[in-house]
Amino acid sequence: MATTTTKKTNTMIFGFVLVMTTFTLLLGSCSATIYKVGDSDGWTAKDDVYNSWAERKEFHVGDSLVFEYDRNVNDVTQVSGALEYQFCDSFSPKAVYNTGHDVVTFTEPGFYYFISSNLVQCQLGQRLDILVVHDASRPIPPPPPSMFYPFARTYKVGGSKGWRVYDNDFYHKWSEEKQFYVGDRLLFKYNNEANDVLEISGHLEFKSCDPTSPVAVHKTGYDFFRLTKPGVHYFISSKTGHCAAGLKLRVVVQQPLTIVPKEMELSSSL
Repeated sequence: MATTTTKKTNTMIFGFVLVMTTFTLLLGSCSATIYKVGDSDGWTAKDDVYNSWAERKEFHVGDSLVFEYDRNVNDVTQVSGALEYQFCDSFSPKAVYNTGHDVVTFTEPGFYYFISSNLVQCQLGQRLDILVVHDASRPIPPPPPSMFYPFARTYKVGGSKGWRVYDNDFYHKWSEEKQFYVGDRLLFKYNNEANDVLEISGHLEFKSCDPTSPVAVHKTGYDFFRLTKPGVHYFISSKTGHCAAGLKLRVVVQQPLTIVPKEMELSSSL
């Protein structure tokens, strides 16, 4: 009799835990908000509509934006930084959406910038900047699994010259002669009393040597930077005159090459 009672009790506890776990998961998934950009106006060229639309809202990690528009005459271009947003520059976008019903989900906190690649429409007001924050009341997403890069290489930036003012075109030539892949590392070696390394977000900041909104700042004099994402990465010195004199680096990162085991090569050739 005692055994039967114990089994019933365990079953009830298990059921309660299962219900609470399910409820917690549902609560976490239901807490995200989906916003239709511009509400009834949708995504179109209207002066200052999107600034006032965004100012009335608070955006969190997990929320989504829905862009609705005529795909025959429009698109949604996500750009890297505030200068690209300000000058309607779509030259080097982070992403381009053109289905006419695009859903963009915020996966991490920070600023997000969206414009139309049509310069005239963007200048007329078809652009949106969003600040996304993390809501402490929501479940924290699990960290990504640690990555192992068996074929990764480490490059000392500038070779024997290191990271210093040397020649106006030196670092451009240095990077153009190499192929960088996800997983590779850059080593910046320099005198930390006279220099630093700023990672910046976009090519306009890079072109104008603008240090005001860096993604990261390094200043130990012996800085490693892991290239974890494909795309273009930009680095400059914030010291007066250094970047303008050529101390800036643009690195194009590719996905790692797929290595096919010899056994698979043999089997596929049979």
